[in-house]
Amino acid sequence: MFEKPVVMIDFETSGNSPATGGRVTEVAALRVEGGQVTERFVSLINCGVRIPSMITELTGITQRMVDNAPPVADVMPALVDFIGDATLAAHNASFDASFLHMESDRLGLWPRYDGLICSVKLSRRIFPGLPSYSLGKLARSLDIRFRGAAHRAEADAEVSAILLLKAAQALCERYATPQIDPQLLVRVNQLSAAKVAPFLSTYFGQQGVRS
Repeated sequence: MFEKPVVMIDFETSGNSPATGGRVTEVAALRVEGGQVTERFVSLINCGVRIPSMITELTGITQRMVDNAPPVADVMPALVDFIGDATLAAHNASFDASFLHMESDRLGLWPRYDGLICSVKLSRRIFPGLPSYSLGKLARSLDIRFRGAAHRAEADAEVSAILLLKAAQALCERYATPQIDPQLLVRVNQLSAAKVAPFLSTYFGQQGVRS
């Protein structure tokens, strides 16, 4: 379904923003090739921070779990290597990208992913009119089930990956095409909702002419 690999990422964190001192506590990165998840990178992360009780209540991630986790200096280089030059995707991508870059900057790393897809924005454009685009409610609307606990990185990343594949499948069926270039989804993310349909009609019309 995808012409090139996409890595769906999800971070759990100790706070809402790097700007207010939030650090990463868990990450899941799932490589999507063709129409399925082919590799997984999942780890708790020790950044040496205290875990607020509200975060433990939301995620189930405790102070002991984080204290016993691999240090961020080990996890982040391996994560950046896992992502490589694939297209990166996340649900509410600006959140996850901000933590990826903050933790990378701290360690002198340079993520080299090829474009960023936000599955929230993409869903608003491919599946308009749904009552909510939060991950849990969107999953219910599209009949996607969580295999693990919500608000844990792997479960959220897996649901987000299935969501991304459903969006790609919808485009394949709508425009009678066998594959989707992830860069097309990056471009769709950047368009206002009103411009998406004309853009896609032109894009796939040109694809048909070339083929």
